[in-house]
Amino acid sequence: MIVLARSQGAAAYPARFQLVLASNPCPCGWYNVAGFASRCRCQPYAIKRYSSRLSGPIIDRIDIQLRLQPLSKSHLRGNHPTEETSAVVAQRVLEARSRQRHRLDRHGFSRNAEVPGSLLHRDLPNPTGVEDVDAAVRRGVLSSRGVDKVLRLAWTIADLMGHGVPDRGDVHTALAMRQGETEEVNCA
Repeated sequence: MIVLARSQGAAAYPARFQLVLASNPCPCGWYNVAGFASRCRCQPYAIKRYSSRLSGPIIDRIDIQLRLQPLSKSHLRGNHPTEETSAVVAQRVLEARSRQRHRLDRHGFSRNAEVPGSLLHRDLPNPTGVEDVDAAVRRGVLSSRGVDKVLRLAWTIADLMGHGVPDRGDVHTALAMRQGETEEVNCA
């Protein structure tokens, strides 16, 4: 649901959407890019000002945050025989959605994205590695909202991997995806 608030009142509209955002690491786009970082000539204050254009509260509402590196020339030429076909991925997604519906149906939900934080913490089994999420909160790198997003993401990764409950690897992958770490993310 989207709510548009104006001085005269608010209007609510039904909506289901997926928001995808992208940004460069600095004004020139080369800061901290593997193999190309020396091309960046941006001053530290310019990089900081550029990155502060998105506020912390906005960033905290983004479920998955990844820093992507340029693709290799061999990848761009299509030399990657281990890649899954779209049909294989589509089947895995259908199976993951089926697992979600089966687990969440008794709670009135069908997808991990719909699950409220109270259900994540109270009624679903604790994933292995949840103490690492707690440690991220203690270090100040994860908010309460971020905890719920990491847990939902860990459940989705587990569903894609065919796990009954997220394991430590699923939780670590979710944390890495939430914290924007440059990491090979593999849900195969």
